[in-house]
Amino acid sequence: MPEQQNIIERIHASYYQLAPAEKKVADYVLAQREQIQFMSITQLADECGVADATISRFCRSLQLKGFNAFKLELAQHTAPEKIRVPVTADLDTMEGRCQEISRLAHEAVDQTVQLLQPAQITQAVRLIENAQRIMCIGSGGSMILAQECAYIFSTVTDKFFAVADTHTQLSNLATMGPNDVIFLFSYSGATTGGIDILELAKSRGIKTILVTRFRKSPAAKLADVVLCCGSNEGPYQFGSVPAKVAQLVIIDCLFQEYYSRNQEACDDNRFKIGAVLAELHV
Repeated sequence: MPEQQNIIERIHASYYQLAPAEKKVADYVLAQREQIQFMSITQLADECGVADATISRFCRSLQLKGFNAFKLELAQHTAPEKIRVPVTADLDTMEGRCQEISRLAHEAVDQTVQLLQPAQITQAVRLIENAQRIMCIGSGGSMILAQECAYIFSTVTDKFFAVADTHTQLSNLATMGPNDVIFLFSYSGATTGGIDILELAKSRGIKTILVTRFRKSPAAKLADVVLCCGSNEGPYQFGSVPAKVAQLVIIDCLFQEYYSRNQEACDDNRFKIGAVLAELHV
């Protein structure tokens, strides 16, 4: 197949060689290509009425490694004006750009608050309360959020710790048990490393909490508690600030609920930490 063909041309060229289920995917992609860039693999599968595996086969039929590679190709060959969110400020000025950044951050917060369900927050906090150890993990930019989560909670409890290295994550997981919790941050809910960790945790009876954008994602199917953040992120953004703000809102909601339920112990730890840290200031 000629290399110069873009992804839409390749779909058209391959259409009659696709299996019937893959043709359903092709039809949907050709009709809704702007929206697909903000979908998870499971969302697209549901919209097409096929299995996740069919989406993967469809991508391989186009000589692509997987769904993420497909979204990158699709974003590259979709006109930017078709996928841009309408703006309310003049992006040619610094003031306008700042206003737009503020708008996107506020939207991310509002969307997250709407998506969060009190019962899910309560369930997650109960897992935290009952846990002996809580390992916070993620990949790439999501690991930064995992570290932030571990740091915030470390001001009131010694249960939390963050591990960035994949091998060390697995080593820690090997010694964890039913009284421990894995706290995974994954915007896409589709990273292979995160899915592997959740599968292994499930087989060992270890409870898991997932923060993600997509309730319908491979990781969400495995986690015990799924907390969804707002803010759509294009495939070429690689961890936008609004997406991070949205996940920070979830962390703070969990922290405030945990604190309100365990205020005496939290205050005691805060006073102890404050006394030690006071020695570090002039």
